Amino acid sequence: MASMAPNNAAPALPLDAAGGVRNGNSGALVIVTILFFMWGLITSLNDVLIPHLKAIYTLSYVQAMLVQFCFFGAYFIVSMPAGALIRRIGYQKGAVCGLLIAAVGCLLFYPASFGGYGLFLFAFFVLASGITILQVAANPYVTVLGPARTASSRLTLTQAFNSLGTTIGPFAGGLLILSAAGAALNAAAEAAAVRGPYLALAGALALLAVMFAFARLPQIAATEDVALAGEGQGSAWAHRHLVLGAIGIFLYVGAEVSIGSFLINFLGEAHIAGLSHAAAADYVSVYWGGAMVGRFIGFAVMRVASPGKTLAFNSLLAIALVLAAVFGSGKVAMWAILAVGLCNSIMFPTIFSMALHGLGKYTGQGSGILCMAIVGGAIVPFAQGALADAMGVQVSFVLPAACYAFILFFGVKYASLYSSNG
Repeated sequence: MASMAPNNAAPALPLDAAGGVRNGNSGALVIVTILFFMWGLITSLNDVLIPHLKAIYTLSYVQAMLVQFCFFGAYFIVSMPAGALIRRIGYQKGAVCGLLIAAVGCLLFYPASFGGYGLFLFAFFVLASGITILQVAANPYVTVLGPARTASSRLTLTQAFNSLGTTIGPFAGGLLILSAAGAALNAAAEAAAVRGPYLALAGALALLAVMFAFARLPQIAATEDVALAGEGQGSAWAHRHLVLGAIGIFLYVGAEVSIGSFLINFLGEAHIAGLSHAAAADYVSVYWGGAMVGRFIGFAVMRVASPGKTLAFNSLLAIALVLAAVFGSGKVAMWAILAVGLCNSIMFPTIFSMALHGLGKYTGQGSGILCMAIVGGAIVPFAQGALADAMGVQVSFVLPAACYAFILFFGVKYASLYSSNG
C-alpha cells in the first residue's frame, strides 16, 4: 500500500501478565476479522468477473487483466492518502470511511453494466480504494494485539477468515453471475448479471459502516515519530529484512492473485478439464478454500515452528505444484494448481510480520511500505496476461513459480529471525 502508514498503525495496547491482550480488547480482534472476511469476499469475485468480462467485450488476456491492474493499483495510489486520513481521523472513523467508499464502488457496477468496460474498471478502482483504507490499518493493528513472537500466528488466524470470504466469493459469483450470464441472450443481458450481487454488497458494506460507527472500540495510542518513506533522520528502508519483505509481499500477492485470475480459463482448456466458466468457478473456491484451511493449520503450527522455515517449506511445495501444472495435463495439472492455495495459506501474514520484526518506532512506516507492495497484485497478473497471449495460458504459470522462488529465499534467509528476540 502506501509509503506512509497511519500513526495508529503501531498502537500500544495494554497487555496482561501473560503477554496477551486483556479481555476488554478481544472484541477489537473480532471486529477487525469481519473486515478481513469482507475484503476477501470482494477480492475473489474478481476471479469470476475477469473471464465474464473477457467474453462479453472480446478482450485479450492483457486487456482482461486490467481488472486486477485497476483493483490492486489502488493499493499503490491510495495508500499514502489513506494513511494520512487514518492518521488524522483515527482507526475507527477511517474504517467507516473505507467501508462507505467501497460501498460506492459496488454501486458503480450498476451504471457500468450499461456503459462498457471502462466504467467497470473505474468501479473496480473506487471499490479497491475503500478496501485499501481498511487494509492500511488492519494488518499492523492485529500484529500488536499480543506478543511479537506470536504475531504471525495471530495474523494468520484473522487471514483465515479473509480466506473464508475468498472461498465463498467465487462460488457465489459462479451461481449468481456466471450462471445468470449463461442464460442471457445477448451481451447487454450478460453485463446486467453483475447488478444484483454488487448492489447487495453495497448494502452490506453500508450496514457494516453503520455498525462500525457505533461500535465501542478501544482507543489506539498514536505514535508521534512515524515518518514518510524516505524522510531523513532514520528510516524503515534502512532495515534490509523490511525491504526484502516488501519484495516478498509484492511477489506473493502477485502470484496468488494471478493464479486465481487465470484459473477459470486454465480449467476450461480441453487438455486440462474442459470446464465451462460456471463449473470452473466452483473450483476457484477450492483454490481459495485451501488457503483458508492452511491458515487454521498454520495458526497452530507457527506457535511452535519457526515462521521462516514454515514459509520456506510452503514456498518450495508451491513451486513444485505450479511446475506440475505447467508440464502436466488432465487431473494432475488441475489439482496441482488448485493445491497451491493450501501453500499460500501462511505466506502473507508470515512475510508481513517477519518484515516488521524489530522496526520499533518505524513499524508504522514499515507497514505502509508493505501495504504499498500489494501493488504486485496489479503488475504480476498483467505480466502473466502478456505471457498467456504470447505462449498460452498453461506456460504462463512459470511466472508465479518464479515469484515463489524469491519467497523461498526470504524464508530461508530469515529462518531464525525470532530465535533471539521474541
